[in-house]
Amino acid sequence: MKLYLHTLGCKVNAIESDSIAALLGMHGYHVCASPEQADVIVLNSCTVTSSGDKRTVRMLHTLRTAAPDAVIVLTGCYVQAFPEETSLLPEADIVLGTRNRAMLPALLAQYFRHPQHCMAVPAHQTEDSFEELPQGGDAAHTRAFLKLQDGCDRFCTYCIIPYARGHSRSRQLTSVRETAEALYRQGYQELVLCGINLACYRTDAGETLCDAVQTCADAGFPRVRLGSLEPDGLTEDMLSRLAGISALCPQFHISVQSGCDRTLRAMGRHYTAGEFASLTEYIRRCFPDAALTTDIIVGFPGETDADFAETLHFAETVAFSRIHSFRYSPRPGTAAANFPEQVADAVKKERADRLHALGERLHTAFLQDCIGKTMSVLFERERGNGFQCGHARNDAVVLVPVQTDDDWRNTIRNVLITGISDGKLTGIIP
Repeated sequence: MKLYLHTLGCKVNAIESDSIAALLGMHGYHVCASPEQADVIVLNSCTVTSSGDKRTVRMLHTLRTAAPDAVIVLTGCYVQAFPEETSLLPEADIVLGTRNRAMLPALLAQYFRHPQHCMAVPAHQTEDSFEELPQGGDAAHTRAFLKLQDGCDRFCTYCIIPYARGHSRSRQLTSVRETAEALYRQGYQELVLCGINLACYRTDAGETLCDAVQTCADAGFPRVRLGSLEPDGLTEDMLSRLAGISALCPQFHISVQSGCDRTLRAMGRHYTAGEFASLTEYIRRCFPDAALTTDIIVGFPGETDADFAETLHFAETVAFSRIHSFRYSPRPGTAAANFPEQVADAVKKERADRLHALGERLHTAFLQDCIGKTMSVLFERERGNGFQCGHARNDAVVLVPVQTDDDWRNTIRNVLITGISDGKLTGIIP
């Protein structure tokens, strides 16, 4: 059987798609390059925004047109959050939620015996445990990704994800250790730890994210990196412990969403702008060369010009290394979708443009601060025109000109940073 996968959405979705490929690979399925070749197609959906749902519907139609005889499996967050809606999509033969992906080989076998529409979307339960799937991934890459945690208990007023992912639950540390050791033996130089609310990682035995990071470092990885984090799961004690793990890369992507306390309260966030700023100050004390990146939503219901000005001032004061800005869009099923004082689209665009301009300026300042420093770089690919390309520990992209045809891929080398080119660092081997 030939298998084609298409993934929409976040890095966790991509990891899960790799796991689905590995799971089906154990049952004789082989990944192919195009939907036209496939016997089975898996579409892994995203539902963070309603536009994400529309992209899923369009892609489902595209895939069915390309492969009219293939069995199409629709899975992911859109399915789990809106099972009744997705059950009516005619192109999907099997509709599978986020709770029970391990069932897929059996569901496919059943479908091939008796071809009839299958809906398998049980609701998440509070007693659910972390669903472990086979570890997937591409051995051609230099970074491996390991999912540690799933679900979220925060229920921010704009976010559908707790409904799509269920309550917070974590992979047991013994599994983390075994999987990390196996990935290291495959030759990866960096391990990226991911989750829906990664900072809330906690096992039944009380082990925390610090223990998971240490376990992965002990497996042999010279570099361990954290995926996106929520601020209210981080503590000074946790950061102090993490600072003692030399393999941990000093890059923290922490979603703030707003720099205005009034807006943060309306969002249902569990911190103030001042508390977030104090957290970033402590991170910089523990990790002096850390990169601090963030997500910010503009145009949240009720956000005034003065509120947005607070956010701009806050972002500049914290001096984020990079800002990912998003225009708020009402998400059916969330509280904020029914809030009064929805902001006009033109105002959202204007604010997003201003925030983007600030983010570009802050990113340039961050890169300029790297000049003159010697940085450890994991090289990943040739960039052409005589350059080797990789990522520093702070995740900045680094280009090094070379005169030979040597393959630097999957090697870590010290690079003296000498300049900036098109938003990337340039350097030489000292």
